[in-house]
Amino acid sequence: MNDVAAAAGVARATVYRYFPKREALLEAVGRLALEDAGERLRSARLDEVDVAVGLERAVRALVGVGDGFVVLARERARPDTAGFDDRVGAPMRNLLARGQALGEIRGDVPAGWLTEALFGLVVNVMGAAPALGAEDTIAAISSVFLDGARGAGSPGRRATGRGGGA
Repeated sequence: MNDVAAAAGVARATVYRYFPKREALLEAVGRLALEDAGERLRSARLDEVDVAVGLERAVRALVGVGDGFVVLARERARPDTAGFDDRVGAPMRNLLARGQALGEIRGDVPAGWLTEALFGLVVNVMGAAPALGAEDTIAAISSVFLDGARGAGSPGRRATGRGGGA
């Protein structure tokens, strides 16, 4: 709360007047981030573009929400963030399921699992140091998610990759 007050340029008492507890502040940040993420994903028109382009647009949308998405992703089990699945989870799962149906995304794991893995990747990369610029962050997340962490010439790289199960 001290950091929030300092960043806002107000006294700590002012922050507590609006948010009596840390949880109230997190709930407010989560609500705003949910609205922002939902609107950004809707505006990205994920169902109208190729899967790889859609994934990059989705990552751009989530990264664009910033630290609010980190709070939202970590706090989404709370009852007041029940809209998370409708606004954020479902569009992502639908995009990945479409990629699986087209053979562009591996089909040996459920789309829901891949969605959670992508959310985890976004949250962890956004909090990592050294921080990259926004476009480098988006490119890195998209590439690691779609192509994996191994280099193309690495020993042990599976030939089946994104196209389906082994």
